[in-house]
Amino acid sequence: MEDSTYGRSYQSRSASDRNYLLIVLLFAALIYIPAIVSPPGLMDDVDAVQAQIARNMLDSGDWVTARLNGIAYLEKSPLVYWLMAVSFAIFGVHDWAARIPIGLSCIALSLLTARIAAWAANPRLGLTAGLVMATSLGLWLFTRILIPDVILTFFIALALWAFLRVLDREERSPRLWSNVFSASIAIGLLLKGLIAFLFPGAAAVLFLVFTNQLFAVETWRRLRIVEGLAILLLIAAPWHIAATLANPPYFDLTMRSVPGEYHGFFWFYFLNEHVFRFLNMRHPRDYNTVPRLDFWLLHLAWLFPWSLNLFAFRGANSERHRRLTLLCLCWAGFLLIFFTFSTTQEYYSMPCYPALAILIASAMTREHNPPRWPTRAIGIVSALALFAILFLLSQVWNLSTPGDISRALAAQNPDAYTLSLGHMGDLTIPAFAYLRTPLVIAGIAFLIGSIGAWLPPRVAVLALALMSVTFLNAARIALITFDPFLGSRSLATALVQAPPGQWIADNQYYAFSSIFFYTNKTALLLNGRVNNLEYGSYAPNAAQVFIDDQQFKQRWLSSGRYYLTIEHPAVERIEKLLGPGHLIEVKESGGKHLYTNLPLS
Repeated sequence: MEDSTYGRSYQSRSASDRNYLLIVLLFAALIYIPAIVSPPGLMDDVDAVQAQIARNMLDSGDWVTARLNGIAYLEKSPLVYWLMAVSFAIFGVHDWAARIPIGLSCIALSLLTARIAAWAANPRLGLTAGLVMATSLGLWLFTRILIPDVILTFFIALALWAFLRVLDREERSPRLWSNVFSASIAIGLLLKGLIAFLFPGAAAVLFLVFTNQLFAVETWRRLRIVEGLAILLLIAAPWHIAATLANPPYFDLTMRSVPGEYHGFFWFYFLNEHVFRFLNMRHPRDYNTVPRLDFWLLHLAWLFPWSLNLFAFRGANSERHRRLTLLCLCWAGFLLIFFTFSTTQEYYSMPCYPALAILIASAMTREHNPPRWPTRAIGIVSALALFAILFLLSQVWNLSTPGDISRALAAQNPDAYTLSLGHMGDLTIPAFAYLRTPLVIAGIAFLIGSIGAWLPPRVAVLALALMSVTFLNAARIALITFDPFLGSRSLATALVQAPPGQWIADNQYYAFSSIFFYTNKTALLLNGRVNNLEYGSYAPNAAQVFIDDQQFKQRWLSSGRYYLTIEHPAVERIEKLLGPGHLIEVKESGGKHLYTNLPLS
């Protein structure tokens, strides 16, 4: 039986629908629109890599094979690059234009989560679920880099909502929603490969098993599998076929992954990137595995300030809500268990965030005895955070801040940076002096939370959401302070303004990927035939851009002009290789250097 609250005429409730979606839209926009229009520059590593691939596609007209520095980059699906390239074509090649697809997807995901929850129960559940999704720390943190996971999450959520609607006996357009289910999975395949099929497919099968519908003829009649398969192939197959044909050999099935071998797109994308990555057999091993316990427990941080409500979940109030709850448990449960037995990074679980947001909202909005302790516990945590911020401000208010923040950061073992918050360990008391403004704003945020948590439940939800909006904008401002350390835009500006010469980048492409974006130059890579560009470097048509120490020394000591970008810890090695007096500094920023071999004047 459908929830009586939701069984009323849709027309009589349209104003309420608009209100809850507008509130979610407002809170999401307050976080993600500023993150588009006024962020720091693109960061080195993955952030600028994604943007440069999109730029290369737009410049070259090759929308099939992703390339970096003349090397085929075959491991990822192309849709996120296409979206950024279209954004560049419309708005020009800017870092903020690269962020538009990701930022808008965060807002769209929040609205979709709200809409799913409201469909299953009522606008109050929709509002709460949408606010949880929009203001959770993890969604913001893992969309500061231009990875496609948030867009994938949107289409997985859309696919599973469509699945529920197909099976709903009250649904008037089951065929439409069946097609939405298939199209969403197909689009997901163009975003991040086979997991876009596996995750919603597994959640759907588990749901059918638990509801005794797996072997019901009516289930499969409504799902229209043949028609759905045709839609999936129509959307997803053309690029996969084109990429296979453009990067032979076509169907190599070598069951090992070792350096120095090239087996074409099909082998690398399907076997190496999917099967061997899952089995931790992939070469190059350009990833780290987060400890399993950390992977699970960190969700308390990624769903902050709402996560404690997961421990207060008690079930649903209506049949449709119960079906959604069961699906959310299948959805989140399968994904988390899947990555428990695979190579794991923190953001891999993002596709289950909507399910967790709905479960959290269900606990917060239940009709009888809604729990207050999770919200009040967050109020206590917020008060403690406020006192910590006040202490830090008292210690750093009068400290000087010479240069950029990299001068005050502590060095760590590189393994510390395998976690997304690893750079927090770099912070010292003097470093907080560079962060006075974001600290003040964060203090205001926690003041709102410490007071708002004790207000009536419906007001407390809005107060915690406002706390999160304020805190995440403080974090965005802090990232601007970290810009010289996390990116290399100032080195790129100096390189563009310097006399013409050949640029050499020390180490792998990712170390200075923002310079490639901001200059749109190619470079020789010194000892950089590693990680993501290693496989493509063995392709028959790969650009010859990799050099070793002796080739570098020969070029650097010649009569031609060269430029070198290098991180500070590697400078001593290069000085020993060249001898004294051969490095002329052009620019230093964030612990990174731009050198040339000839005087500038």
